[in-house]
Amino acid sequence: MFSKETYVSRRSELKRRVKSGLILLFGNNEAPCNYPANAYYPFRQDSTFLYYFGQNRDGLVGVIDVDNDRETLVGDDIDIEDIVWYGSVDDVATMAAQVGVEHTAPMKALKQMCDEARAKGRTIHFLPPYRHDTKIQIMDLLGIHPAEQAGAVSHTLRMAVIDMRSVKTAEEIEELERAAAIGYQMHTTAMRLVRPGVTEKYIGGQVDGMAHSLGAHESFATIFSQHGEIMHGNPSLAVLEAGRLALCDAGAETVNNYCSDHTRTMPVSGRYTQRQLDIYTIVEECHDLALSVARPGVKWMDVHFAVCRRMTERLKELGLMRGDVDEAVAAGAHAMFLPHGLGHMMGMDVHDMEGLGQIYVGFDEETRPNLEQFGTNCLRMGRRLQEGFVVTDEPGIYFIPALIDDWRASGHCAEFLNFDLLETYKDFGGIRIEDDVLITADGCRFLGKDRIPYHPAEVEEFMNQ
Repeated sequence: MFSKETYVSRRSELKRRVKSGLILLFGNNEAPCNYPANAYYPFRQDSTFLYYFGQNRDGLVGVIDVDNDRETLVGDDIDIEDIVWYGSVDDVATMAAQVGVEHTAPMKALKQMCDEARAKGRTIHFLPPYRHDTKIQIMDLLGIHPAEQAGAVSHTLRMAVIDMRSVKTAEEIEELERAAAIGYQMHTTAMRLVRPGVTEKYIGGQVDGMAHSLGAHESFATIFSQHGEIMHGNPSLAVLEAGRLALCDAGAETVNNYCSDHTRTMPVSGRYTQRQLDIYTIVEECHDLALSVARPGVKWMDVHFAVCRRMTERLKELGLMRGDVDEAVAAGAHAMFLPHGLGHMMGMDVHDMEGLGQIYVGFDEETRPNLEQFGTNCLRMGRRLQEGFVVTDEPGIYFIPALIDDWRASGHCAEFLNFDLLETYKDFGGIRIEDDVLITADGCRFLGKDRIPYHPAEVEEFMNQ
């Protein structure tokens, strides 16, 4: 938790931006796995509730009455049954005082607060709900069916939250640096363990365990697989095989709920083959190109397509692509190899604020993505960069057998792709290099004091120490 003054200041700025009405910020409840008492899924508080109210306990709602300048933390104190099983926690009044909130109310009072506001015709602001229990609560409070809640979301509140959370303050950057430091330990753990005969599950488990041992947890489900061409390839019981590549995409979330997200692709045998190096060096060059051009005022969409053009140029040199580079990129031919965007916003959520609507978080009127084109429709970020933004830089090249077959059968982008040569890469897998980048006043920089090895010689040296 940050200082009380941080949360007071954030709520004050939110009131200034929203101007009037009643703001409801719902915290999360426990999410049991297969029966009520088996809280197998770790509790994760809603990020926006955390941003403004800071408390990491279930069963809370933050209420901000903008017109009357009144803030209330709504929730019930735990009872003796909970204390017996889980131990004591601060009461709601204490939690409110810790974040500078003067008023508290039991959960049963929330309905009356909403009824009074509705009776006076006041606007009640809420954000897009993503959990079914919250949707039911909104229906009970406001009479809006879950199927209709997306249309009733407050756009004013949504945009105010996005604008505030997008620009990271100094104390937030410190937390993101801590997350990156833990991410370094996670990824170097994988590099030390990768070798033929070890299972994906074992290494994935050790990566997760490293985060937990350092007082954090994973910022998303760890991806570790020899099938790097599968974007979200979670660890399986498959045994690592000599000569193949292993892709590790993992990140940490600190105790204060700030995230890291890195990807490394390493040779199972400890040395890249020449064919692997041919592809790896293209991804490496694209990764570093983004770092050289990203700065305030530059559209991330332009950085993405600069990377796509560079990738196309280099793939032409290998004979995998052909034709005019600009025409190939305009047609989306590069998406055969890079079907996702260059990166996404990051902060308290590893895909920061994605639950508020990616079209609002990552784009503006001048950078709406082409939702009709494969690859471009998967961009998560395109807007003009600002100092304080944190984005991921994650180019990749993937050889997806089913996609190769599909495009070859339909003739899609055939004038730009060498399908005969692509056939020989069906067993290749995929390569991605990803780092977290802070936009500074005059450019950008990596987050994290220690750099996870990613240049090929560095990776090999580290693995073979």
